[in-house]
Amino acid sequence: MTDSLGYRAKFGVLVPSTNTSVQPEFDAMRPAGVTNHISRIRIPNMALENDDDFSRLVEHIAAGQIEAVDSVMTAEPTRIVLGISVETFWGGYELSRKLKRELEIHTGLPVSLGAEASEAALKRLGAKRIGVVTPYWPVGDKNVAQFFAEAGFEVRKIVGLKCRSPVLIAHVSEGELDAAVTEADGPGIDAVIQVGTNLAMARSAPFSERRLGKPVVAINTAIYWHALRASGIEDKIAGFGPLLEEF
Repeated sequence: MTDSLGYRAKFGVLVPSTNTSVQPEFDAMRPAGVTNHISRIRIPNMALENDDDFSRLVEHIAAGQIEAVDSVMTAEPTRIVLGISVETFWGGYELSRKLKRELEIHTGLPVSLGAEASEAALKRLGAKRIGVVTPYWPVGDKNVAQFFAEAGFEVRKIVGLKCRSPVLIAHVSEGELDAAVTEADGPGIDAVIQVGTNLAMARSAPFSERRLGKPVVAINTAIYWHALRASGIEDKIAGFGPLLEEF
């Protein structure tokens, strides 16, 4: 016997309670036989006005994570998927790997997370020199740049949008995202990647990609692609760019 709807995979998806983008974007990418089960990490929709505020936000996410993991584990998922990006970049490459190992030991399940998925996606696309778009304040951008540098990429440019609260990240429009992608691009850059899972960019990234003539990766697409492929699910899904359509 297996789950009637999730007969191929059941993803336990962790998101901050303020995140309104991961759930609809992941569901839009979901192939038949795969189900997404959201568990929310309770955090405040706090004002973000400087690096200290942003660092406290990351602390709130880390503090509530295990409770959310344990909650979704009661649904008996087959994989844990972190619909969070900032925590997975925080502290650089080794701390990101440590987070993954700790979650795998705690749950006994495989884990897909944003930093690792971003690394895998960029390598699959053959990108080495990158531009990055984030919703973060400079301390967040610094941690993202550290991770990518330690993963072997050259970060040529990073554009942080300094969003003023967690909820307001999801208010950034497609036009504003496209403008940020343009700002993050430049001569010699192989690809632009967007991080920050509450930025709703999965649908608009392919349009920016066609305009620039180079890969533009939305992190929610990279995470879901990684979760599917690591689960042995090779379905090609249209509308979200080459990761899901070709690889």
